[in-house]
Amino acid sequence: MTATMPAGVETARDLVGPTIAKVVSRLSPEVRDVASYHLGLTEADGSPRVVGGSSGKALRPALALLSARAAGAGPDRGVPSAAAVELVHNFSLLHDDIMDRDTERRHRPTAWTVYGIGAAILAGDGLLVLAQDLLLETPPYGLWAARCLSAAVQRLIAGQGADLAFERRSDVQVAECLDMAGDKTAALMACACSIGAIYVGAPASLAMSLAGFGAHMGLAFQLTDDLLGIWGAPEVTGKPVCSDLRSRKKSLPVVAALTSGTGPGRELGALFAEHRPLTEDEVLYAAKLVEAAGGRQYTETAADSELTSALSCLAGAEMPDDVRAEFAGIAEFITARQW
Repeated sequence: MTATMPAGVETARDLVGPTIAKVVSRLSPEVRDVASYHLGLTEADGSPRVVGGSSGKALRPALALLSARAAGAGPDRGVPSAAAVELVHNFSLLHDDIMDRDTERRHRPTAWTVYGIGAAILAGDGLLVLAQDLLLETPPYGLWAARCLSAAVQRLIAGQGADLAFERRSDVQVAECLDMAGDKTAALMACACSIGAIYVGAPASLAMSLAGFGAHMGLAFQLTDDLLGIWGAPEVTGKPVCSDLRSRKKSLPVVAALTSGTGPGRELGALFAEHRPLTEDEVLYAAKLVEAAGGRQYTETAADSELTSALSCLAGAEMPDDVRAEFAGIAEFITARQW
């Protein structure tokens, strides 16, 4: 199946893009070049990119703008908070690409492969600082929004640290895997869904409902991504088939299989324990073992449960019906399975 991108996502890119471009110009020239390239504003030689604007999906900015609308404000009032969330998201991507040794993002060479590891790290650091600057420039509610974003970043870093630690362990449990995903992915999504409301001074009850929606949606999104990392079609994911198994990634389907106590789960554990690259046939066989051990079904059920919980949080929040419908549409879009 193919999901249609909600219109609000395209609108968010148009609203937030100019603010991001303007604030990135505050960086020193060397750091600005790397950040601008990563954000899709320029080519590697520094010339303006012909297609223009950031090439990211703008999902998090769209959620931030919606949360401002949920509080009764116009989407333009939430632009600084939406830009801040997108800057933090890209800070994490710059660093993730280095840690994962990824060489391509958004159909272009990753920043660290073009400018070097040190330069990419500094660019990520710069985006993180700019995000806080944007929020702190507009008191009093900008301070609370900045605290919300800072808490999300702390959880994001903790989740990334746990993910790295999993690579060195053979005893990762399902609960740990869910906690890691909640920190690494869902925390920033929860922030995106509530920061716009916080930024415009919404009641705490609304901000909490939106954060709960975002936390559950973010986890459903990550679990769907875990499924696509094994069974997703390359033309949809942009990655080779079974890419997560090739790298022995401890995603939820894999961990659920390894801890299932089943014959296929034990066979998968023995295969993963071999200190050599897996052949293509072994990678495909590993995917069959994960499914036979129940890892796929477990993850699909968990993702569906998280999406249901997200929509329940949304139903209980007081907001305009059209905003609620747009939130739900984005949730269904980003958790749609495309095989």
